[in-house]
Amino acid sequence: MSVHVLAMPDGRAIAMDSRTPSAADLCSLFSRQPLERFEPGEAIFWESDEATHVFEVADGMLRALRLLGDGRRIIVGFLGPGDLLGVSLKERYLYTVEAISPVQLRRFPRGRFEDEVARNSHLQEQLVSKLRDEMTAAQDQTVLLSRRSADEKLANFLLMMRQRGNSEHRSIIELPMTRLDIANYLGMTIETVSRTITKLANSGIIEGAGRRSIKILKMETLRLLAEGDESERWMPSLVRAVTHASVNA
Repeated sequence: MSVHVLAMPDGRAIAMDSRTPSAADLCSLFSRQPLERFEPGEAIFWESDEATHVFEVADGMLRALRLLGDGRRIIVGFLGPGDLLGVSLKERYLYTVEAISPVQLRRFPRGRFEDEVARNSHLQEQLVSKLRDEMTAAQDQTVLLSRRSADEKLANFLLMMRQRGNSEHRSIIELPMTRLDIANYLGMTIETVSRTITKLANSGIIEGAGRRSIKILKMETLRLLAEGDESERWMPSLVRAVTHASVNA
């Protein structure tokens, strides 16, 4: 008999029999649970609540946030269909999760979830993958916050939201969150977010495609901007004229 040892995020080690059937997957665990619906602004759970359940998002978008001592909030991530909430398996939830749009999700008791994972090596592999996704998302936000300019931050954010979208129209980015949400995520003010969106629109890089969506008109230019290329070629003609006038004055 071959036994694998799973190191859990809280430091525990779980021995697992490699002969355990691997047909199940994480999605199948949740598929038998009833759908629960949440309206925009409703909290799924609060930071420091006892972590009694793990959740799978079936539809909609949510924001994960932490509140600072002075009342400010920091959004640490956005979650959508297929994402798991509370997967880090801490004793208490690490952040508050709220619905941004109408949301449907399924919950699974944490104790049963741990037991299922302990019995099935295939589930263990998928859980590790989900934990890596959490780490990658945290690293992505760190990279975003380290960007020098508002233009770079917003360009990277738009490309990130495009990558995680499932729209058939790859040039359309759904943004159900508010500009304040975006500002809290990027470490910017709402005024700077609005000003930067207007700047990109005036330059012909993006345009509005609905109340909560944006269409990318110049994908390669947006990518160059995200990489830190702030050359004049992407700037709107009016801005270039003002810049040149200032330089030549």
